[in-house]
Amino acid sequence: MTSKAKPVARPKLTHLPDPPDEERDMQQLPHMAKAILTLRAYYGYFLGRTDVLVNGEGYLCRRAGEARRSPHPDCLVALNLPFDPELITGANGYTIEEVGQPPDLVIEVGSPTSGARDYTVKRELYAALDVAEYWRFDFSGGRFHDVPLAGDLLVEGAYEPLPITIGQDRVHRGYSEVLGLELHWDNGQLRFFELAAGQYLPNLEESWAQRDAALAQVRELEEEIRRLRGQ
Repeated sequence: MTSKAKPVARPKLTHLPDPPDEERDMQQLPHMAKAILTLRAYYGYFLGRTDVLVNGEGYLCRRAGEARRSPHPDCLVALNLPFDPELITGANGYTIEEVGQPPDLVIEVGSPTSGARDYTVKRELYAALDVAEYWRFDFSGGRFHDVPLAGDLLVEGAYEPLPITIGQDRVHRGYSEVLGLELHWDNGQLRFFELAAGQYLPNLEESWAQRDAALAQVRELEEEIRRLRGQ
């Protein structure tokens, strides 16, 4: 007789306050949205995983009472969650002690107002919060951050830089062990490259185009079936 797995209790998550909007620049928003939606589609639709949170709203804090003194990442990824990630989304932020684990990865997008903090102050904050990988993307090519693309790996409580290569095509490349993907700075765009498939993850516009092409093929096939049946 096999025993049933014990259900995981729903955590009691504190609803965190809204972070201020003034730190985020309008130029950041398209890059943030593309990163979040691309990774959500990758984990949710392509891999079919329901234990992954990809979010870009709310504070990241150790304890709920520390929220207003804590950073609010542009993109946050947490893997292997033991409960529905939507509970964290509903809490308006990520409280590590309540979730039971730190996020696995954070991405910050450079801006003229907060770019310098991303590779100085926030680098130390995310290390103190035990975020395994911290990535920085600067669509301007390095005017807001110190470089166009940078990644750090947490080793014994401190960040060590991950290798970034620059090809003849001027694309900056770095590998994320957490995601199992390469992050690319490509002509001011952040792209995610799947090495095993040898291709980029589609962004939102590309996903829609692929969907439309697939629907068109289905319609053509249905029309061909109707034609054959009518013969």
